[in-house]
Amino acid sequence: MLNKILLIEDEESLRTLYCEELAKEGYEIFSASDGMEGLSILEENEVDLVVLDIKMPNMDGLEMLRTILGKRKNVKSIIYTSYPHYKTDFMSWAADAYLVKSSNLIELKSTIRELLNG
Repeated sequence: MLNKILLIEDEESLRTLYCEELAKEGYEIFSASDGMEGLSILEENEVDLVVLDIKMPNMDGLEMLRTILGKRKNVKSIIYTSYPHYKTDFMSWAADAYLVKSSNLIELKSTIRELLNG
């Protein structure tokens, strides 16, 4: 059975790239452009892991993370952002991993593997 990942990223080109790369790894991917869309996907689908950006319209990633954890405590989460300074934000500590975006997706892929198989 495929692991299901919800990817929440507001930049369309990055969202497309991440979805394609993670699908090649054998995951079933759901994607959303913001937290509100992500929540509606979560309401309708069981997912194993959420990868989310922090700076997004409508609902930022930290608020989204708080909402996810309130509804689904067993869902793993990765904050994947361009902003390293949010790592000191108390709410970001609730995520299972905090990664700074890179053009090389090796760290993201290996972290996903660890969280889902660990």
